[in-house]
Amino acid sequence: MATLSVKPSQRFQLPDWHTNSYLLSTNAERQRDASHQIRQEARILRNETNNQTIWDEHDNRTRLEERVDTVNRWKETLDIDRGCLSLNLKSPNISLKINPTRVPDGSSTLQQWDDFSQFSKNRAEAEMKEAVELREAIALTIAETNNELEAQRVATEFAFRKRLREMEKVYSELKWQEKNTLEEITELQKDIQHLEDDLRRKFMNLKLCHTRLESRTYRPNVELCRDQAQYGLTDEVHQLEATIAALKQKLAQAQDALDALYKHLARLQADIACKANSMLLDTKCMDTRRKLTVPAEKFVPEVDTFTRTTNRTLSPLKSCQLELA
Repeated sequence: MATLSVKPSQRFQLPDWHTNSYLLSTNAERQRDASHQIRQEARILRNETNNQTIWDEHDNRTRLEERVDTVNRWKETLDIDRGCLSLNLKSPNISLKINPTRVPDGSSTLQQWDDFSQFSKNRAEAEMKEAVELREAIALTIAETNNELEAQRVATEFAFRKRLREMEKVYSELKWQEKNTLEEITELQKDIQHLEDDLRRKFMNLKLCHTRLESRTYRPNVELCRDQAQYGLTDEVHQLEATIAALKQKLAQAQDALDALYKHLARLQADIACKANSMLLDTKCMDTRRKLTVPAEKFVPEVDTFTRTTNRTLSPLKSCQLELA
């Protein structure tokens, strides 16, 4: 009879199947609704931004065209007046004209021209004033942004330094715990060795007592009696057996304690390695962030590299860096 090569999966009840199907369906609908909402908002935003961009471009283009036309009219008028000023009695292109005193269609009076010029001047001054205010607002915004960024940079560096100090403290504590654990393991191994030596001696003593008792069973006739020596050897055997049992129990407890110490030492060393790696990464981050205040072309690692503390050696971190390398 053929057997299954794979263990059957867990069986589920029909309500569980319906519940799972319902959850899958509702989650799919919810995710589709969220996706549809995001797509609609994205389309609205695209349309609004496109329309705003088109309108701004059209408005600015119209203003520029009006400005160009105005300047061109000024330039054309200036060229005509300069040409009139350069004419004299000996100019070759002077002649009599038909009705030169007529008023051309679309001509304006001096007052209208002056009003229009004043309006253009006022409008230009207003736009210049707005431009100055806008530049001042931009400069103020840039200054505020720079101040906020500087404050954030200082706060971030303070957080980095604080975190590094915390990790250094924890790192030192873990190294101290590792040292004490290693010392305790050494002492416990010595005690285990002493217990094993005592057990071997106690077994030898027990063998001696057994041999003496067995040898005394061969005493002849009436001499085969339970005398004080017999009772003493019997008591010694019982005492040695109890001592051996106690030593075995204590040896087992010591072995369990040694295993627990080794496991805890492995966890300590793994955590120490993680802490050392974290301190190394944070130190590299501080070295990288140092370039925010020192230009890259002027960055000198021997001078600008971040140092966490002063006036003391940093042997724990340096040793961990060497181990990680």
